[in-house]
Amino acid sequence: MKIFEKYILKENFKPFILSLMVTTFVMLLDKIIDLLNLIIEKHLGIFTIAKIFGLSLPFIFALTVPMAILLASIISFGRLSVDNELTAFKSCGLNIYTLMKPTVITALLLSFFMVYFNNEILPDTNHILKNTMIRAHYRKPITSIVPGSFNKLKNFTIYAKRRKENKLLGIMIYNRESTKFPQTITAKEGKVLLSDGGNSLKAILYDGQLHERDPKKPDKYKFSKFKKFTLNLPDLGYKMNSKGSDYRGDRELSSKAMQKIVDRKSKRRSNVEEDLQKIKREIELAQKDTVHYIKRKELKNLQNKWRMKKDKIKAIDHDIRKYQVEIHKKYAIAFACLIFVLIGAPIGMMTKTSGVGMAFSVSSIIFLIYYGTLTLGEELADKGAVSPFIAMWISNIIFGIVGIYLIVISVKEMKVVDLNKFKTKFLKWIKIK
Repeated sequence: MKIFEKYILKENFKPFILSLMVTTFVMLLDKIIDLLNLIIEKHLGIFTIAKIFGLSLPFIFALTVPMAILLASIISFGRLSVDNELTAFKSCGLNIYTLMKPTVITALLLSFFMVYFNNEILPDTNHILKNTMIRAHYRKPITSIVPGSFNKLKNFTIYAKRRKENKLLGIMIYNRESTKFPQTITAKEGKVLLSDGGNSLKAILYDGQLHERDPKKPDKYKFSKFKKFTLNLPDLGYKMNSKGSDYRGDRELSSKAMQKIVDRKSKRRSNVEEDLQKIKREIELAQKDTVHYIKRKELKNLQNKWRMKKDKIKAIDHDIRKYQVEIHKKYAIAFACLIFVLIGAPIGMMTKTSGVGMAFSVSSIIFLIYYGTLTLGEELADKGAVSPFIAMWISNIIFGIVGIYLIVISVKEMKVVDLNKFKTKFLKWIKIK
């Protein structure tokens, strides 16, 4: 490797590490604020807290690595421009393309690594994090009951006036599980215990009453008192076992696994489409003879079936689009590393800014626009307004074109924008106002 290539990479490496640490810390700080209430309320241990934040890092890295590359490119090439090192390189016969070559190659290699990271590491850590969060939320299930409000748990509605340590006071429970008339249970106090790996809750109630009606004889009313009563709330739907929930959402799957689901759903869609065409032909035949009552009834049933099949196809299409969006997103965000070098390096050279604050502001605006476009594209793709490919790659395409255009401008040594002068003028304008 040539000396100047090592030098360029060295100049980018330090800002990249610093930028990665800063951006990761900022996003981790936001995570801390979100989890602070959970940590305090559930009295989570140090190990659990460390595990949650450790498992949150891969998801954060997926976003902060591209942003750190953008920030590092602006800082490093901005400093080279401010210190007139770019002019020195040009006088030695090195153009912008040559200077950017080592950084672009490194960013490309990092993009391929992020593809691997997003497909092999991130899904598993997201899955483990989800199970850890579920366990954390239901570690002390009594804290899930909000005093002064009606809390719904499957077929049960629980109300408590207040909570005192590990006890609920002034309890009222509506059980709509087995009868058409809800069973009402009141108690002075009680405890809620977690069981069956988080699938079930057990409520132990003290000094209360039980009110219920006989479904066969609604005019009869049953009333009884109890000193202690145990109520089991089975199968709450969390599907937890000793290892955690086996179910994986789209962000807990690799592209390969999601593509298998897409292929399976596409095959299912084809079968439903065939059924739809059969029903359509049967409707056409039934419409020819609607004189008889049986024929009219049969036609109505066929039309209902046709509508149900259409709704089923819409649901399948929505699921397919959702998985396709996630597949393309994994690759699009990974290759944002390359795109941000193409746009960050010329911006650094043109703006002639070596300050971290200014570079951070510029990179934040660019990343917000990029991520905003990505989010908007995801929503449009989920609704079927645009294809998943266009929705996820349009940001990379636009920013890539802009980046190449800015590089061409830099090569032609066209007029540059001095952000420091712009900042000074802007501050003076504010003072005048």
